[in-house]
Amino acid sequence: MPLEQPSLHDAIIVGTGPAGAMLARELARAGRRVLVLEQGGAAPLRGTLAQMAGMAAIPGRGAFFNADGSLLVRGITAGGSSAINFATAMAPPMALFDRYGVDLRPALAALQRELPLSPLPDELIGPMAMRIMAAARKRGHAWNKLPKMIHADLCRSGCWRCVYGCPFGAKWSARDPLDEAVRHGAQLLAHAGVRRVLIENGRATGVEYQAQGQLRQTRAPLVVLAAGGIGSPRILAASGLRIDARHFTDPVIAVMGSVDDIDGGAEVPMAAGMHLPDAGITLSDLTLPRTMYQAFALQVGRADRLLAHRNTLTIMVKIRDALGGRIGPRWVSKPLTPGDREKFAQGVAIARGILLEAGAKRIFQSWHFAAHPGGSVRIGDGVGSDLQTPVRNLYVCDASVIPGEWGLPPTLTLLCMAWRLGQHLVGPTLHA
Repeated sequence: MPLEQPSLHDAIIVGTGPAGAMLARELARAGRRVLVLEQGGAAPLRGTLAQMAGMAAIPGRGAFFNADGSLLVRGITAGGSSAINFATAMAPPMALFDRYGVDLRPALAALQRELPLSPLPDELIGPMAMRIMAAARKRGHAWNKLPKMIHADLCRSGCWRCVYGCPFGAKWSARDPLDEAVRHGAQLLAHAGVRRVLIENGRATGVEYQAQGQLRQTRAPLVVLAAGGIGSPRILAASGLRIDARHFTDPVIAVMGSVDDIDGGAEVPMAAGMHLPDAGITLSDLTLPRTMYQAFALQVGRADRLLAHRNTLTIMVKIRDALGGRIGPRWVSKPLTPGDREKFAQGVAIARGILLEAGAKRIFQSWHFAAHPGGSVRIGDGVGSDLQTPVRNLYVCDASVIPGEWGLPPTLTLLCMAWRLGQHLVGPTLHA
């Protein structure tokens, strides 16, 4: 039998990604007793490949292979995927949320006053990103600097650790609001994998989780799932709720080509790019660490390019994929549709043209991979506009509730949703 703990908290939040961490902060600031459960660990970020692999690249835990062999990455660590992302801060698509009565504008205005949300200064943009931007503009593309969640005064030029977990505190991650939540009294329990929500008489009363090899239960009058686009629907399904589980993943292809007059390979990725909203395509520079570049080259049989990392330009092609696929207890399936493949063909053609303009040769591309699963518990289907499920006092706040196909970095939108939910929950007294 699970070990049962008494109710010592006003709220349980499952997951510490951008939404979970921001919500924990808002509730703790308001004096609520908050318990935050995180499946992964909370060790300080060291910016190493080994640590990054433990957080996000272990099949069956942090990463999942689709039936077509593509890789779907999730961040299983304090801070979630924000600990290992590229820190790109695209504003929420307000019209998509407006259709469901969700106004994120007040939240965005509040967060713009406190977060580092601005393009990088020129001195922090590397030569590869600059070459790609110049070539794109020469071909008539509206290629501009992208807003980044980076403290420019702490960022080190020529560093490559964004995707490995910035050890210098320059890149914003959800660990920042999570730390603040703890300072305001929230309790963080790492290595605690939630299995299901406890439901009694149509109301959430707590969760069951595994920690230190034991199955435990803890109770609170409010439960919020913020375990991500894969984790939250799994927990809901294990709790007996019907879940559609169709989702998007924002798949990506990396298009690469070598030039003779650059010796680089260590710079902030996604410094600049362009978004084609009507086509559902986003492109940007994507300078990756050497080991990741070499993995892409080997993946497609280009062993001849293994030593070309320092002079290879890389462009990311991301598409807004159609909702589909399935999410099982231990597997994920999300094949590309013919429409998805058409978008990739269009985006890859644009990327190849830019690389040719930049003087690149020996151009090749990776298989597709993805890192933004969401839409599996959509607003208007799995939750209402207040993010509450059909079960009273059970909410979901993460990428799974995004109400439609996406195609953009979601971090800032997740923060806005959590800020909005926090204002809603700290206003009235919790339902009895």
